Amino acid sequence: QVQLVESGGGSVQAGASLRLSCASTGRILTDGTTGWYRQTPGKPREPVASLSTGGPIYAASVKGRFTVSENNARTAVYLEMNDLKPEDTAVYYCNFNPFDSQKSVSWGPGTQVTVSP
Repeated sequence: QVQLVESGGGSVQAGASLRLSCASTGRILTDGTTGWYRQTPGKPREPVASLSTGGPIYAASVKGRFTVSENNARTAVYLEMNDLKPEDTAVYYCNFNPFDSQKSVSWGPGTQVTVSP
């Protein structure tokens, strides 16, 4: 199973930017889909952005403001978040979903993003 660790969360005011990073334990993330999810208390975890063979996919609520990318070595995934809004406040999780359904989906421990008005 892939080990993932997120970083880059914090507390900012509305309109600010943050860049989240997700590093794998040196494993190249090529045989699956990598993505970002977020969760607020009492609500299910929701997809934010993902990278797959067809390119990036974004939730409607973040399209045009967030950008997902990966490093050249394909061992890290990033989420550039611009024009942050209070409704973006959540714990953000990195995810790796292998193409092989026999393998486990991996999640990082999450990083808190808080956006104040």
